[in-house]
Amino acid sequence: MAGAFLRAFKPIARFLPEVAMPKRRVALMEKLFWTFLALTIYFIMSEIPLYLPGMAREAYWERAYMRVIFASHHGTLMELGIGPIVTAGLIVQLLVGSGMVQCDMSNPEDRSLFTSASKAFSIIFTGVQASAYIFGGVYGRLDIDVAMMVFLQLLTAGVIVILLDEFVQKWGIGSGISLFILAGVAQAIALECFNPLPIEPGRAHGAFVAIVQTLMAGGNVWELFLRPHGSLLGLIMTVAVFLVVIYLEGIRVELPISHASYKGFRARYPIKLLYVSVLPVIFASALFANVYLFSQLLWSWNGAPAPGDNWWLDLIGQFKWEGNQPRPVGGLVYYVTAPLNVLEVLSEPLRALGYALALVAFCALFSITWLEVGGMGPSAVAKQLIDSKMQIPGYRRSTAPVEALLKRYLPVVAILGGIIIGLIAAIADFLGVFGTGTGILLSVGIIYQYYQLLTREQVAEVHPAIRKFLGE
Repeated sequence: MAGAFLRAFKPIARFLPEVAMPKRRVALMEKLFWTFLALTIYFIMSEIPLYLPGMAREAYWERAYMRVIFASHHGTLMELGIGPIVTAGLIVQLLVGSGMVQCDMSNPEDRSLFTSASKAFSIIFTGVQASAYIFGGVYGRLDIDVAMMVFLQLLTAGVIVILLDEFVQKWGIGSGISLFILAGVAQAIALECFNPLPIEPGRAHGAFVAIVQTLMAGGNVWELFLRPHGSLLGLIMTVAVFLVVIYLEGIRVELPISHASYKGFRARYPIKLLYVSVLPVIFASALFANVYLFSQLLWSWNGAPAPGDNWWLDLIGQFKWEGNQPRPVGGLVYYVTAPLNVLEVLSEPLRALGYALALVAFCALFSITWLEVGGMGPSAVAKQLIDSKMQIPGYRRSTAPVEALLKRYLPVVAILGGIIIGLIAAIADFLGVFGTGTGILLSVGIIYQYYQLLTREQVAEVHPAIRKFLGE
């Protein structure tokens, strides 16, 4: 049964905006249509600028690469992206996973309250982050009426994103969060490859455009390998990381299973190396992004002091101006922001080591936490197998022995998978991959997830009798 914390959301659940469940089975082509429609709305919102009468739109403090994995676009209705949703999910997950909040995910009522709590927290964090952007000076100094106008725009857009995510889950394929992350990463990779705008005189931002320009001018292509943006090393490593993650997605341990009623039925239950997929790196990135955001805002609110002027701010984050942007140079925030190319890693090795260790540790922590919260732990999987009338040869058809067997595999695989994706994400960032290392990891996982979902939908379309077995 749900604890008092989740039950507190029961009275307000009816007032939360909600997308109605379809009353009929939605066909595959219709799901694809609704998914494409949600993606189109996302892209439209990404191009509609915030209404800021007479105000500058340039944000002087942001780390643009963080926006890639949160599908946000500065100065538009998608300013906050999916950040509030991911942050809210992180908070609720930690509360449930730590046992501070009681929630039985096998109970439909508890799952409903969990969803209501996550949605309520998402709306709250949308308001909190919108307020932080406004009072932190992202849009300069705003009069109270303009500030309220901007707040309402960000809050309304945030609620629309929450509903789009829910809409895709109920009427489309996958989730809105996954869809928007994939779109943001794909857009970032396309810009790094083909952006014709110059980052220096005579040299385009995009890698392929820069190669053509260099060859036509008779220049040295090797000079493009280590440049800050659109480097050839980044292009090569982007392809390499894609291939490595695709390979890791296929590594698995398979347990033999059989049907209790049909003795001739034999199958295998796969336990992938990346058992919890890339969710841990999403939560770790959300945590790091919020540390960066609020440390930057605290620094800004306190008059942008120089390192050493305020010792408690120095513990959270030290910044120095670099052009028109402050750059982390110390404190906690320094070790949760990644060096984004080989030259930065060589010049700041302690920062690179601190970031890698922090990312790996939090990915492992969130992996083991998600086992229970996501219904992927040994007890939940054992119950699912038994309820499906499946059994493992050589073991009694009972939850306890199956759970004991799964405990030998699932926690170890979850932690190992978290460590591996944390290392890949960190190393990929250090090598300057396009779309960031975390973005590439998320993209491969999301593409693989969509491949599985589309395969499942096609099977259900061709063989309607299988829908009941698939739980539809």
